[in-house]
Amino acid sequence: MNAPLNATAAQMMDRAALQQSIVQALSQHLPTHALLYHAEDTTPYECDGLTAYRQRPLVVALPETEAQVQAVLRSCHALGVPVVARGAGTGLSGGAMPHATGVTLSLAKFNKILDVDPYSRTARVQCGVRNLAISEAAAPYGLYYAPDPSSQIACTIGGNVAENSGGVHCLKYGLTLHNVLQVRGLTVEGEPITFGAQALDAPGYDLMSVVVGSEGMLAVTLEVLVKLVPKPQLARCIMASFDDVRKAGEAVAAVIAAGIIPAGLEMMDKPMTAAVEDFVHAGYDLNAEAILLCESDGTPEEVEEEIGRMSAVLREYGATAIAVSQSEAERLRFWSGRKNAFPASGRISPDYMCMDSTIPRKRLADILLAISEMEKKYQLRCANVFHAGDGNLHPLILFDANDPDQLRRCELFGADILETSVAMGGTVTGEHGVGVEKLNSMCVQFSPQETAQMFAVKRAFDPQEMLNPGKVIPTLQRCAEYGKMLVRGGQIKHPDLPRF
Repeated sequence: MNAPLNATAAQMMDRAALQQSIVQALSQHLPTHALLYHAEDTTPYECDGLTAYRQRPLVVALPETEAQVQAVLRSCHALGVPVVARGAGTGLSGGAMPHATGVTLSLAKFNKILDVDPYSRTARVQCGVRNLAISEAAAPYGLYYAPDPSSQIACTIGGNVAENSGGVHCLKYGLTLHNVLQVRGLTVEGEPITFGAQALDAPGYDLMSVVVGSEGMLAVTLEVLVKLVPKPQLARCIMASFDDVRKAGEAVAAVIAAGIIPAGLEMMDKPMTAAVEDFVHAGYDLNAEAILLCESDGTPEEVEEEIGRMSAVLREYGATAIAVSQSEAERLRFWSGRKNAFPASGRISPDYMCMDSTIPRKRLADILLAISEMEKKYQLRCANVFHAGDGNLHPLILFDANDPDQLRRCELFGADILETSVAMGGTVTGEHGVGVEKLNSMCVQFSPQETAQMFAVKRAFDPQEMLNPGKVIPTLQRCAEYGKMLVRGGQIKHPDLPRF
């Protein structure tokens, strides 16, 4: 008589049977090369840019046509199988991490620019088009797409819509939401759905701000109509050094208070400056405790006047050195360090976790000093780079994921930063999304009533919660469990955060 199977073996059999059912159903609609289910083929999809958390997908589907996407969604809906849409996998909050018993829907092959209209200043593109490719296609018309995340060379417009991505120029030109006119896609049942319109307004409720930033929980984006803006005649960048982070933070607030809206206003602390300078040799001041990059664009006369006003404010608030780009090549060199902050951090640490909280500009110095104390508390290094103009922080906690204790301390460090940001009047995320990374922190910011309303919106589009489930919105049970462990001020009684 055979010995009874243990629980793990039984689960593996269930997983194998489910996988076989999914493959059998999807193989009726997808060619063999567009369906991956062997471990060696699906492992590359186990995480996005947040590498600390991994889950190998049961099946990966790589459709090539809209009809195939529709068939995948309808088949999965009939089977009751979760679906996680995936773009380039450059996200930093685990938003594209696979579901253990679901299908990862890769949209990488939807990479065509369908139309560039210089008269209406729009471009219609498929979801898998790279952010930078839009500007490259619009360049012959003297136009470009303004949102420019640091990953723009690789990240896709569908992912930008999912996360409401920004970039170094979002202070003046806005986030993805402000630069998208229409999003077309499919519901969880595979039914066509369109948000927004080519006109200034659309009939019915304005749901664009609901779908942009929804992290793939409401619909699968297939096509996006984006706004294009004229390339400025001139752009120049100020690089200002400060011997104190508080002075740098106060200078940021003073620039905005003076009525100046720079094209970009970024800040880096000394550890980050050292990391990027060693990587790209941008000419940064390695003695400065913080540097600011302040850009002006427009006509030559506008730029000259704005550069003068910003320089005066920066000097008044304690800048120890100011350099102004004298050529386009020098401007791009100044920005090269900021754009390469993340890969530069990857050179000095096995892993990093990039947080994404937002605080009032006047609290920039306070949060930096608080993070410095947290470094001592958790015995981990942290390099800071952020969109100073709108208070969107990107602290990069450096750690080794192969050391379980370092990962544990990194999680605690990150939770402390997010809770402290909320306490300072900010939010737990700015442009990287919630994903799986910030689920516990959502419990700190939002009440049970607010969380319930978020679930109500999700269920209006996805009643069975099959699109990217288990992310973004924490359950009330999760928040209750986290609340028992949480002591205000970032102190955790229990040594381990609840895991998903």
